[in-house]
Amino acid sequence: MSNLIVPYQEKYHDQLVEIWYQAVVHTHKFLAEQDLKFYRHMVQNGALKEVEIWIELAEGMEAIGFIGLDETKIEMLFVDPNCHGKGTGRRLIQHAEKLKGPNLRVDVNEQNDGANAFYKRLGFVRTGRSELDGSGRPYPLLHLEKIS
Repeated sequence: MSNLIVPYQEKYHDQLVEIWYQAVVHTHKFLAEQDLKFYRHMVQNGALKEVEIWIELAEGMEAIGFIGLDETKIEMLFVDPNCHGKGTGRRLIQHAEKLKGPNLRVDVNEQNDGANAFYKRLGFVRTGRSELDGSGRPYPLLHLEKIS
């Protein structure tokens, strides 16, 4: 596979918002509709510009997934649901490790079993829990860290 990982470019913004939306609809069944709209507005209007974004492009140069980093913390990792299970998320994590070192951190929704299993397979361990998400909404977060 000759996929390419590139830094954020504005021309991919709308594709990334759509990847985010499709991935969240597919994996975050626990979100209320008003919360989904709230988060989509955040992603559409600035969240992608507040962190260091790396995008995986497929052979046809379309975005299929992205990771957002704030130093060693993964703030977001979303993959087009049509590409789930094909290595995109793992490659983006490996890219982050090359850039930031092996001790990455991430917060994952407690109700997102797929993401929790994904990070566990990659060697992340639970280091804590918060009752509310970063926006103060009642979606508990698990704090994970990859310890090398």
